[in-house]
Amino acid sequence: MPKPELDKLAAELETHLGDPHDPASRMPFERILDHDEREEYPYPFVNLLQRWGLHEYNIPAAQGGRAGDVETGFNLLRLVARRDPTTATALIITSLAFLPAWIAGTDGQKQHLVDAVKQGGRYAWGLSERNHGSDVLGNEMRAEKVDGGYLLTGEKWLIGNARVADGLTVFARTKESGGPAGYSVLLLEKRRTPAGSVEELPNERLHGLRALDMSGIRVDGVFVPESARLGREGAGLEIALQTSQVARTLIGSIALSAVDTALRVTLDFTEHRVIFGRTVSDIPYSRRQLAECFADLMVADAVSLGAVRSLQLVPEQASVWSSVAKYLVPTMLERTMSQLNVVLGARFYLRGEPHFGIHQKMLRDLLVANFADGNTVVNLKNLALQLDGLLAAAHEPPAGAAAGAEGRVPTLYGMDRPLPLYRPWDQELFSRGRDDALLAAPASLAALRRLAADAEGEERDRLARAADTAAELLGRAAALRAAGLDLKARLGRDHGQSAELFDLAKEYCLLHAVAACVHTYLHSADAMEDPLPSGALLLLQLERLRRHWHPHEAVTDAADVDEVMAVLRRMHGGNRLFSHWQFRLADRTGPRPGTP
Repeated sequence: MPKPELDKLAAELETHLGDPHDPASRMPFERILDHDEREEYPYPFVNLLQRWGLHEYNIPAAQGGRAGDVETGFNLLRLVARRDPTTATALIITSLAFLPAWIAGTDGQKQHLVDAVKQGGRYAWGLSERNHGSDVLGNEMRAEKVDGGYLLTGEKWLIGNARVADGLTVFARTKESGGPAGYSVLLLEKRRTPAGSVEELPNERLHGLRALDMSGIRVDGVFVPESARLGREGAGLEIALQTSQVARTLIGSIALSAVDTALRVTLDFTEHRVIFGRTVSDIPYSRRQLAECFADLMVADAVSLGAVRSLQLVPEQASVWSSVAKYLVPTMLERTMSQLNVVLGARFYLRGEPHFGIHQKMLRDLLVANFADGNTVVNLKNLALQLDGLLAAAHEPPAGAAAGAEGRVPTLYGMDRPLPLYRPWDQELFSRGRDDALLAAPASLAALRRLAADAEGEERDRLARAADTAAELLGRAAALRAAGLDLKARLGRDHGQSAELFDLAKEYCLLHAVAACVHTYLHSADAMEDPLPSGALLLLQLERLRRHWHPHEAVTDAADVDEVMAVLRRMHGGNRLFSHWQFRLADRTGPRPGTP
């Protein structure tokens, strides 16, 4: 969707939902917290958003939906999640349950599900099992072949929407021996099975997303017609992994939105709270804390921008981009949230405070982005298995690889660049050593140096320092490759499971993020609105990444921090989403602390 149209659509959704601090709005924090405290599924909010038509932006236009790209749905869900991550998660789950059909289903199967979803149907993605966690090839639910279909037997557990869903797409063993070709995906329509044949397991009480239905099902010989199999028999693992690539990318919207809201309410406090004769925002240490949190959020935003767009532009690299985003965005923003807790002080601990009570919910809800749809270890392992090829290609790109990446990166990180139609079946499980973010980094670094040379005054100096910092960090790729080769030589076949290799995968994610920040600054600059782009913000973003290696060394000074704080204040005062997208948020009609 062209950026002007997405900006307009986002503004329409924001206006429809209203200021979440206003109890009279359609989706206020007051009612959201009430649902959370009572652990009551957010039917009113899900229904509200379905009436508005949000779910249609996650189903294909070919079957009557409005989705042509993933980016539109991702960004609309961010606007929901900044109010309530639980409602956003409930909507994401139905979208993910549809993905196996989008990837491998027939036109008739897609149309059946689209019609059901458009009529208010809810679905769940039945992947995980109690005894196997992330080991999907250990799953025991069986689908025994019989005349006309399958008899489904087994249990699925920790499944979002399982009790409230009308149906589930289920990952089940269709070959007794299991293995990569031993699983298939079936559509189990709960409402079309004999009464009582699908046993719904108890809802689990959660630390965060307390109002979400997180439960499971148990079946024993329930018949599923062959027409309900999505894709060919034995293709279940590939379909499940392709679905997970999308899930890992989308779930970052929860973390981004949680920190956006937490930073927003913290600023409401620091801009008006006077202590020791000045506002908290004007105390140098607190000011740096706030600026750093903003920079962290913008790093995560840049990583997500590329990851979401990569699903359409370079689906063959989805295994890398989705795992980098799934590891880095939640872990980085958990740290950011902890830093905001310090700035907000005692108020972050007050659950019932009218304005700040939402902070503690966001603090808890953010955590789901870490473990849902593949936890930290799973994503690091996926990267670790591909690390040799990725680092070898970055060191010595195959013929044409760098030029190809340089041609695609302006679209991968350019918010105003059109994307090809989303084709989820083109996603591949291994990238064959390709990661356009790293392959195109040298060219973007050279372009950043040229920008610095053409800039004037403080911006010239900041961009030059940003280029030097990026060059220093990207230069670590060589040492990373050497460490990987040494590890392989020392440990042999055991290196693939070593803790050291997982640490190298973490460093690789940081290099990808460095490249993402530079690419976004360069290729989305013309699409950004004042006060972005900002050389000071780019420099602080890179400093925050550099601190993973040098935790006590700064590359910014007080003047740089002041400039980042000025950018943050303008976006907050202008009521803009803390993102490179800068969507206009609903007008402020609710009370703010320290104001009449």
